[in-house]
Amino acid sequence: MVLRFEQEPDPMSSTDAQAFALSLAKTLMVVIVIFRAGDGSLSVVPADEFDGDASQIVWEIDPFAR
Repeated sequence: MVLRFEQEPDPMSSTDAQAFALSLAKTLMVVIVIFRAGDGSLSVVPADEFDGDASQIVWEIDPFAR
């Protein structure tokens, strides 16, 4: 029997978060926000689903903005 320890995924880098957010915004055609979670990691979510403090938002991507 081999014991395997579940590892937590590496936190998302700023570059990865921006690339993921841009792709998500273009695909879903909705505003996407990148925010800093309580543990300091970056997360990406559609703006209408974000219910945190506005000071946590690092970047906002609007696919309709020029």
